[in-house]
Amino acid sequence: PGHKSYVPNMISGASQADVGVLIISARKGEFETGFERGGQTREHALLAKTLGVDRLVLAINKMDDSSVQWEQSRYDEIVTKVTPFLKTSGFKEDQYFFLPMSGLTGDNLKERRNTPAWYNGPAFLDYLDGIDPPGRSKDLPLRIPMLDGYKDMGATMAIGKIEQGTVRPGQKVIIMPIGHKCTVHSVFIKDECMQYACAGENVVLQMSGVTESLLTKGFVLSDVADPARVVTKFKAQLQVVELPEERPVLTSGYKAVFHAHVVAEECEILKLYESMSLTDRTKKEQNPRFVREGSVVTCSISLARPTTLDTFKGVQQLGRFTLRDEGRTIAIGKITELPHEKKSK
Repeated sequence: PGHKSYVPNMISGASQADVGVLIISARKGEFETGFERGGQTREHALLAKTLGVDRLVLAINKMDDSSVQWEQSRYDEIVTKVTPFLKTSGFKEDQYFFLPMSGLTGDNLKERRNTPAWYNGPAFLDYLDGIDPPGRSKDLPLRIPMLDGYKDMGATMAIGKIEQGTVRPGQKVIIMPIGHKCTVHSVFIKDECMQYACAGENVVLQMSGVTESLLTKGFVLSDVADPARVVTKFKAQLQVVELPEERPVLTSGYKAVFHAHVVAEECEILKLYESMSLTDRTKKEQNPRFVREGSVVTCSISLARPTTLDTFKGVQQLGRFTLRDEGRTIAIGKITELPHEKKSK
């Protein structure tokens, strides 16, 4: 999973994926470090779920290590420790799958090779090939959160993943939050020119009527007839995962960094409406003054700059977000409500 300074990069990468593979080390001591409080294994699994990765493959690697030697007891121990955590992160039983492997010797990667008899499931690549792609909404209004814009041989290009809708050459689009209209000149998938591209594809678009300075990370290309909403505040449901020791409670006025699709923006919690703890969901507290970690809270959040978002019911990928502070993920959540649109005269 890598170093914790790179988590923001991992967030914009994972927001493009449907299936995630979490590599867990079976070596004695390594699994424990990654999985204890504040470890990377936990944070990455949690972020994956928030960013819309529906299926998670947990590959337990280094099974050939001298401290493990393909012992089933070690594999079972890791599975029992990780499973409850996946459930609290929101994964259902049919959304994750464990398998043992060794990258060094290649066992159970493409074929079983020296995999012991106690494991009777599929090899890693076979399992990946058998996963059904998720259903997509390709008839709804277009939404493409952009990763980057650049100049290529004089042409202005935009990169992003289509989260909803279909894009075709010649289509008129509008860049939100700035409201600049432009046209898609041609559509490329992996350097091949296409007649159209549907939701779920990572695309490169050649644009006309726009300069690359307006195509920045976090802007969203959307349908001219039905553009994405731009807001500076919204109502959300948050799950508070972990708070830094120096600020152990979440109150109104708490400042953090807000990450959604590929955008990162400074934000502040405005007001807490209701909270309940993860363990006892029946006991709800109205208008709490503060919440601690391990609770679910409904609150309103304000952003430093206007940002293109949607509710979770509208476009999932534009409605999920994470809050980070002091280099760690403190909360995951979904947008439940945007401010009412003012009627334009």
